[in-house]
Amino acid sequence: MLAEWSNLPLLLHRLRQQTFRHFTLYCCVNNVEGGMGYDENQQCLQLLNQVEDLTVVVIDRSSKGLGLSGKKKGVGWARKVLFERILSEHDENEVVVSLDADTDFDPNYLEAILATLNAHPQSNAFCVPYYHPLSGSDTLDRSMLRYECYMRHYLLNLFYIGSPYAFTALGSAMAFPLWAYRHVGGITPLQGGEDFYLMQKFAKTGTLVSQFVEPYSNQQMAVRPAGRTSNRVPFGTGPAIARGVQGMGQSYPFYRPEGFNAVKATYEAFPALYEKDIETPMSPFLRQQLGTDDLWQPLRKNFKKRELFIHACAERVDGLRILQFLKSNLAYRLDPSQLPVNFLHDPIPTLDTYRNQLFAEEMELRQP
Repeated sequence: MLAEWSNLPLLLHRLRQQTFRHFTLYCCVNNVEGGMGYDENQQCLQLLNQVEDLTVVVIDRSSKGLGLSGKKKGVGWARKVLFERILSEHDENEVVVSLDADTDFDPNYLEAILATLNAHPQSNAFCVPYYHPLSGSDTLDRSMLRYECYMRHYLLNLFYIGSPYAFTALGSAMAFPLWAYRHVGGITPLQGGEDFYLMQKFAKTGTLVSQFVEPYSNQQMAVRPAGRTSNRVPFGTGPAIARGVQGMGQSYPFYRPEGFNAVKATYEAFPALYEKDIETPMSPFLRQQLGTDDLWQPLRKNFKKRELFIHACAERVDGLRILQFLKSNLAYRLDPSQLPVNFLHDPIPTLDTYRNQLFAEEMELRQP
């Protein structure tokens, strides 16, 4: 956590309310050596060190001489420091529930996550349902709803084409057993997007859980991150909201179904590609992106069985490649006038109704 003094008391209150109490709270209080957030982080450290009714492990990467520095800085490194410490101190069958300090959740949140992962012991991770609460600020809520609807619209289309990368990665909405974390080689400490790359590793090496098991309700148990502006990372929820509705068009466009259908057709060609080269809708993009005309023969050489070859193709055309492909073709971008709402002019209740429709549809499609 970085400069989260205003959010920390509520986080501790929510943890004290949990019906499942056999947990340890690990907090990595961090800032860049000599950078922003130092004074507020000192307040956080003082409060955390005074907690007596919860088991708390404080990792101080904020005090003078302990701050993150050089290339080893940013949220990616803070998460890596945190997860590696947990891995070194706990059994591999224990579960990490990743939270940000500004997230809200119900009293049986930890209980429900543990029950869900116990019901799916072979799954690598749990992509927890999320829902950003409204703040009451028209400008902030308008931007938040625009970004959340973009994410849900994108995910729904991935579900429709049966993509193995149909997940939304939020650092405040993921949980995983330590054995799975070790198996994928841990988190890659990037300046931003580290949560996406970690979940993509999990997706490539196993299965993901994306909804709570009964009797827990996805709608009720969804984690509630604050929809706030932030410039701490180069992309993600905070920077997107900071751009405002008008500034999101280029970086976070809605995509036409035709783009996702092109991805689906490429995946459906993988079995035939095991026998010979054929052109797919994504082939021109992949040749340019990968810098080679020989897209598939190296995979045939290394993977002698058809099912292994198909899996290798799916690993190559992963979640990042799908997003890059869609962004590379302007024809796949949906004209804002074709959306059922206008994020610039419609009232917040109208936009929220659209968000809730997408949320309900997503909850129906999420697979156990």
